[in-house]
Amino acid sequence: MRAFTINKYKAPLREANIQEPTVGERDVLVQILAAGVNQLDEKIRDGEFKTILPYKTPLTLGHDVAGTVLSVGSQVRGFKAGDTVFARPRDHRIGTFAERIAIDEADVALAPTTIDAIEAASLPLVALTAWQALVVRGNVQPGQKVLIHAGAGGVGSITIQLAKHLGAHVATTSSAKNADFVRGLGADDVIDYRTQDFEKELSGYDLVLDSLGGENLEKSLRILRPGGKAIGISGPPDPDFARKAGMNPVLRLAITALSAKIRKQAKKLGVSYEFLFMDSSGDQLREIAALVDSGVLRPVVGKTFPFEQAPQALEALAKGGIRGKAVITGA
Repeated sequence: MRAFTINKYKAPLREANIQEPTVGERDVLVQILAAGVNQLDEKIRDGEFKTILPYKTPLTLGHDVAGTVLSVGSQVRGFKAGDTVFARPRDHRIGTFAERIAIDEADVALAPTTIDAIEAASLPLVALTAWQALVVRGNVQPGQKVLIHAGAGGVGSITIQLAKHLGAHVATTSSAKNADFVRGLGADDVIDYRTQDFEKELSGYDLVLDSLGGENLEKSLRILRPGGKAIGISGPPDPDFARKAGMNPVLRLAITALSAKIRKQAKKLGVSYEFLFMDSSGDQLREIAALVDSGVLRPVVGKTFPFEQAPQALEALAKGGIRGKAVITGA
């Protein structure tokens, strides 16, 4: 079948003919109708995550999918041929830039019924990230103050909507041209990152979701109230992540060192820092699908690309400037 793969880290995405997926007893075989494109795809291609998430090459990229179930494994009870589903396949089983993929049923959910496959494919990774940051890790309550960086992007555009649904006061950073757009998603305060310093504008926040890292993350710690929390999705990884990933002692020490500076700064300020590398979850996707169908969450698809232009889709995302998500339509 057709797929887009890399032969080594930093190599360009190329079309290739690869073997059909092997369908295990708990797997769902999906004909791919659309695949979302994520910054994680580019980070993996570029080798940025090879220490914490090593892959063998050749590797088919792609972490988001919406499609039609072709067949199911012998132990699968929740899905049948013909179902329309969406998923974020678990790590080491990615590969949605292809015609078909076999996914563990635990990672799959029936797609929302009020949106099309392109919109559904835009959701899994970013919506799961938002859910795990705000609901699982952040336990956001009505009236709390939440700052979401890069509000017009894929993660930001969904996280703003979810935070507002949870009753939070929402601030975000964006360019001036996207200010009305993010306000339309639910942002109460919009900081133009080109002309304003969010550290001087905001204070007393309960939670920050940081997708940029570096100096931006350090400044984010300083706008938190005592006991507040910064959650980083671009790093640096922390000791809890290393333990959960089952890394060997040497690698765990190295990971601990990567985040030592930011964790020390957080402790000194009386706040905390956590690294979030989202987990696949069909159960959480079912919750998200219900929010979509009830009108609480709306997908934001900024640009679509035909299947044969998968490399251009990844390049466009890496350059930035796309509102919401880029999505590749099926082969």
